[in-house]
Amino acid sequence: MGGATTGPVTAGAAAVAAERGRILHDLLEDLEALAEQGMEAIRAEIPAYADLDERFAEDVRDQVLRHYRANIASFAEERDVTLEDIAFTRGAASRRARVGFGLEDYLAAYRVGRQVLWDAVVARAGESPLGHEAALTLATPVMHYADFASTFAARAYVEFQQYVVADADRERRDLLEHLLSGELPAGGPLLSAAQGYGIGADTRMVVVAAVSAAPGDGTEMPHAASAAIARSGPGGRQTLVVVRQSEIVAVPVLAPGAGEGEVCDRLEALGERLRREHLPLTMGISTVADGVGELPRAYGEAREALSCLAVSDEGGLAALPRLRAFEYLAMRADGTARRLVDPRVRAFLDEDRDRGGVLTSTVRTFASSDLNLRVAAEALQVHQNTAQYRLNRIEERTGRNPRRIADLIDLLVAIELDRCGCRAAPPPGR
Repeated sequence: MGGATTGPVTAGAAAVAAERGRILHDLLEDLEALAEQGMEAIRAEIPAYADLDERFAEDVRDQVLRHYRANIASFAEERDVTLEDIAFTRGAASRRARVGFGLEDYLAAYRVGRQVLWDAVVARAGESPLGHEAALTLATPVMHYADFASTFAARAYVEFQQYVVADADRERRDLLEHLLSGELPAGGPLLSAAQGYGIGADTRMVVVAAVSAAPGDGTEMPHAASAAIARSGPGGRQTLVVVRQSEIVAVPVLAPGAGEGEVCDRLEALGERLRREHLPLTMGISTVADGVGELPRAYGEAREALSCLAVSDEGGLAALPRLRAFEYLAMRADGTARRLVDPRVRAFLDEDRDRGGVLTSTVRTFASSDLNLRVAAEALQVHQNTAQYRLNRIEERTGRNPRRIADLIDLLVAIELDRCGCRAAPPPGR
């Protein structure tokens, strides 16, 4: 992005690149003053910013500084700006929406800030033809960054505004409490609200329980993430989402003719997007509730699924509809189940894990191949004799013959318990 050359680098091109580097270095050297200049220009040109209290003004100044820093860094590295570069924008957008700050004024600040940055580029380029040419290589990147950042800011603002401002928070909470008690509101505004979310007495739904995975996240994070979840329904349909202290609870409705897998896929994609935006979530998804009466059970399942996930800054998703009963039982196994595993098998799993898990993978592949050694060898991409050798080695190390059903079950149970053994996170508080 922004002035990268193609083909052989001429002396002239090298000179322009060097001049461009000088301009960017000068901007970075004076970044604090430049941010202050941007802040003052915003206050002078946009009336809504004119009478800011000091706390709000400091927030705006910090945003300008961070944008300029990210902006110049992308120029210097000759790359496109990414969501990771401007993830901090979502928090600011949420704060603007929360206090009722106008979207038009908020986006106008990006236009003013862009102009201040461009004027600074031109000023530092000077009057020389080389300086002018170097400045021109930055014109498109300056425009691109402002467009990209303001588009992201607008989306985050609208998501939060529609969730917090447009909807009545108390109404959502009251509706959720009704639903989680297994009852549909009898009438009035709460029934209308339920219908607005597509929820009826016999509607097929799942329940999602989620918590922030970001270390030391602030109070804005659960609300910002909830705003994104609220817009994740099929066809843009709003999803009922409520923040209950540190826990987020959502009730996605299954589209007509769609299965629960579609909901899981949408939430997984959303989780990945939020992770890229530095809003990682840990989510548990229930099996399908066939009507409001089953929502209490589904909520309990979602919390159980959530508790099965390991604590990680990256977040994660445990979707019960994607699990086999065998996998779920292994995830929920207690210490007694693990102690029942033969010590020889435990030692084998520890050793094999340290060596890359080749033999463990062989057991699982052999089982999924219906104990057909030829099919297993093809799946493992090894010679059939190699697969045979591995099975013999497994029997020597564990005392369990993978060719016998009872022994194979023992091995599979032990493998699954070992795989899930580190997943121990306490259920979130309400």
